[in-house]
Amino acid sequence: MMRFFRGYQDLGIEGAQAKMYDEMTRQHRVGEMKRQANEVAKHIKDGDSVLEIAPGAGYLSIELSKLGKYKITGIDISKDLVEIASRNAKEAGVDIDFQQGNVSNMPFHENEFNFIICVLAFKNFKEPLKALEEMHRVLKPGGTALIMDLNRNASMKVTKTVAENMGIKGIKAYIAGAIQKQGAYTRKEFETFISQTEFKKFVIKDTDIGFSIYLNK
Repeated sequence: MMRFFRGYQDLGIEGAQAKMYDEMTRQHRVGEMKRQANEVAKHIKDGDSVLEIAPGAGYLSIELSKLGKYKITGIDISKDLVEIASRNAKEAGVDIDFQQGNVSNMPFHENEFNFIICVLAFKNFKEPLKALEEMHRVLKPGGTALIMDLNRNASMKVTKTVAENMGIKGIKAYIAGAIQKQGAYTRKEFETFISQTEFKKFVIKDTDIGFSIYLNK
């Protein structure tokens, strides 16, 4: 079953689905992203460079840009979402560099970013170990990467709530939550991935929906 889900990873959301994703995020998830932006802001200072991996429609980066004078970059595999995020940033009056690319082979120099944030996307990466290795490569010494994602062992009630927060209702919320849960990792799986990388210091904190994983270089 897990091999089935992994086979459909690293596929970008394009076309009409990208537009629907933008609208859904705008309507249902901006409050959540404001809270996530506040968490990131605790770990950075003015002038720092921040990379958001898989920013989707860009709202987390936009909210973060309002909290300080940061240099923010976003990388997403979807061409259409990059265009949407860039447009959303322009409309919000903030300067964010959204680029198209794959987390497994990012077009950035070594030691480029002070902080990396990745929310509810790590489970979608086809090559999770390479993704972690790339995060380590582009992170500056002393920098932090924060991965927020689901726990595969989370209850159906929890995953249903996640789906509802994305605007999905009724029985569809149960189905969507179950699908997301199947693609997610357990704490032990995350620990195994991290142990195979150059990240030697990390903390995994339990959250209402899964984990917040802080990786220090």
